Amino acid sequence: MDLLLSKLSTFGNALPGDITQGLIWGVLAIGVYLTYKILDFADLTVDGSLGLGGVVAVVLITNGVPVPVAMIIAFLAGCAAGLCTALLNTMLGIPGILAGILTQLALYSVYLDINGKANAPISIDKFPLVISSRYVTAGNEVIDIIRTVGTALIFVLLIIAALYWFFGTEYGMSIRSTGCNPAMSKAEGINTKVTTIITLSLSNGLVGLSGALLAQYQGFADVNMGRGAIVIGLAAVIIGMVLGEVILRKHFNFVGKLAFTAIGAIVYFVVLRIVMLIGLSTDNTKLFSALIVAIFLAVPYIQKSAKTSFRRAGKRSVSADASPTPEPVNAAGKEDK
Repeated sequence: MDLLLSKLSTFGNALPGDITQGLIWGVLAIGVYLTYKILDFADLTVDGSLGLGGVVAVVLITNGVPVPVAMIIAFLAGCAAGLCTALLNTMLGIPGILAGILTQLALYSVYLDINGKANAPISIDKFPLVISSRYVTAGNEVIDIIRTVGTALIFVLLIIAALYWFFGTEYGMSIRSTGCNPAMSKAEGINTKVTTIITLSLSNGLVGLSGALLAQYQGFADVNMGRGAIVIGLAAVIIGMVLGEVILRKHFNFVGKLAFTAIGAIVYFVVLRIVMLIGLSTDNTKLFSALIVAIFLAVPYIQKSAKTSFRRAGKRSVSADASPTPEPVNAAGKEDK
């Protein structure tokens, strides 16, 4: 009983940090949503652009650049990474997955060129950072915890509002059309290459911004901080879509999808925390991440299969009820009249 209470106390103390981290990764997840769900583009640039945004922000802040300016430049650096992937795909005809891998690989070297080493530390004691994990640990004032969680939440809400406005414009509609039916979009006069370039740039810009927030939150940027980021992003998107479909059903609109993508990231980190509290090794984090993604990816398929099975069973039942009943036969083998 004491052990259970201890674990519950640990979980409660860690919850504000998990929520904050989930919101920060939620910004990345929204970027992944743009390419994965709207554009139907498998973009693996994410693993590189997260670290790029982080190191750009840290290097600029430590060299005296104001934090807001550094974060804007980190966003633009992510946009540049997405632009590279988009140009490889649209101008050179390289498949999307391979284009993302090539850009991701190149960004590893870009990171080292910017920072000169694998790790770039930054301290809340020396710089006026936007967010820090120091204020969501146990023992801090409630107001500090609320302020830290609220800061991450404000970023997510502003991004959702901006994207809702943008995708309600004519150009935003053309991007959604490109993802739904590229051939028809071309027939309607939409330049699908341009829409692909803009979406990939915007998506990775959000990932770069997420990297800038994450680097400040954890107090450092690392060349490997983006490794496996696409898995977490996909997990957040899939979890969010499943939860949104279950909770909102017919009212699950575009704003709801963006919001539940961020909620999916929070759920992912909370579930991961629970797994760790069970006593499993942190060395298996990537394994747990892959399993969580696989489970939530399988949910829609299982639901669809179950509905199809019930539908078929219903049709067979109706067919059986509708079939004519055979006439009774007497002992002589002749039908009764």
